[in-house]
Amino acid sequence: MRKTVRFVGRAASVAATAVLLVACATTAPTGPMGFFITSAGPGNGADLGGLAGADAHCQKLASTAGAGARTWRAYLSTGWTSTTPVVNARDRIGKGPWFNAKGVQIASDVDNLHSANNLTKTSALDEKGEMVNGRGDTPNRHDILTGSRADGTAFSSAPGMPEMTCGEWKKSGDGSAMTGHHDRIGLATDAWSTSWNSSHNTVGCSQQALTKTGGAGLFYCFAAD
Repeated sequence: MRKTVRFVGRAASVAATAVLLVACATTAPTGPMGFFITSAGPGNGADLGGLAGADAHCQKLASTAGAGARTWRAYLSTGWTSTTPVVNARDRIGKGPWFNAKGVQIASDVDNLHSANNLTKTSALDEKGEMVNGRGDTPNRHDILTGSRADGTAFSSAPGMPEMTCGEWKKSGDGSAMTGHHDRIGLATDAWSTSWNSSHNTVGCSQQALTKTGGAGLFYCFAAD
């Protein structure tokens, strides 16, 4: 009888260990906030004060959310000009992984972010952990400023080329900037309509112009450390 009990005990132990290993293998990774959409822009349309001003805005919002100890960068690209070099959004946000305010992983690294990431309306939260209005909500705020191609690189700013960054994020009047849809919803189901970072241009750079296509001057922030 004792042998039988001992055998059953071992079997139960092995089974419990197997269940634990499966649970560990299927548990989604979690971590501290390293990504958010700004709950509000600086308030001057696409004039963010350049990349430095946008970074400072990310840092300020992160600080109010208790994550100010990390180094925050805006996911924004700028094209070459006579006074500034090309800056690719993908090159300024660190290596990842990045988690939202609820601890849900958005992407494991830069390549994952620009391929099969986990960025959706329900996961692309602001720094407060709140969902950002998307298509179908009032008001729609799903146009997120990026100035980037789908792979996270900058467009050309050579003379005669379309403007993609509202004067390198220093204009709030005429002009244009590339945006993405954080909710992955557009007027169609093709790749550009559902792109999180490279969907379509704004019709201007002012706060009023940004709202016309469903935006509010919001942008993505990533912890670069």
